[in-house]
Amino acid sequence: MNTTPRRALVTGGSGGIGAAICRRLAFAGHYVYVHANRGIATADALVADIVAAGGHAQSIAFDVTQENATRAALDGVLEAGPIQVLVNNAGIHDDAAFPGMSSEQWHRVIDVSIGGFYHVTQPLLLPMIRTRWGRVLNISSITALIGNRGQTNYAAAKGALNAATKSLSLEVASRGVTVNAIAPGIIASGMANAAFDAARIAELVPMKRAGTADEVAHLVAFLASDEAAYITGQVIAISGGLA
Repeated sequence: MNTTPRRALVTGGSGGIGAAICRRLAFAGHYVYVHANRGIATADALVADIVAAGGHAQSIAFDVTQENATRAALDGVLEAGPIQVLVNNAGIHDDAAFPGMSSEQWHRVIDVSIGGFYHVTQPLLLPMIRTRWGRVLNISSITALIGNRGQTNYAAAKGALNAATKSLSLEVASRGVTVNAIAPGIIASGMANAAFDAARIAELVPMKRAGTADEVAHLVAFLASDEAAYITGQVIAISGGLA
């Protein structure tokens, strides 16, 4: 894959999928900012692993739901130059059946995915546009496409992220910036393993298995590459045929 090394930021980079994305982008030669909120020690350890493997990375901590704190942190990043690969991966679950869902559960999930998308992407976009090359990659979910009981808040957040992806892609397409969303299905992780046993996964997923974080990361790396220059405004499911 032909990729010119660029500066990349992965929000939620200390989590399972986020860490795989950070490793893969660093392997492609990018300088990677590994973002965390409370998991900064995990982000630091990941950075150490990337550097030990010959890559370039540093950790950065801020709460994506806090606009002023996010902007202050990103101002520091921008002092060294524009971010040209942005992966909006930060997101949370806080599941409940809708009749019993609290206002806090609703707003917290929305604030991380949608507020976080705005707070991070907006200040980085003009510097990216000025370079005439950029990739904005939003990590959505298959839940936004097919729904899931107990996740009305999460489906709403990721569905809004998909819609924002399509609209933003139209605004920046002529500037050499692509905007796409990736919608993972059941991906092997501690959370998925607790929610789905092997038999249930085989019942739900045509490929009869869970996906891996590395498979998601490979798709991100392709969409962040020069070869993906004509792909924009898409919501791409990586779900083993689930949707």
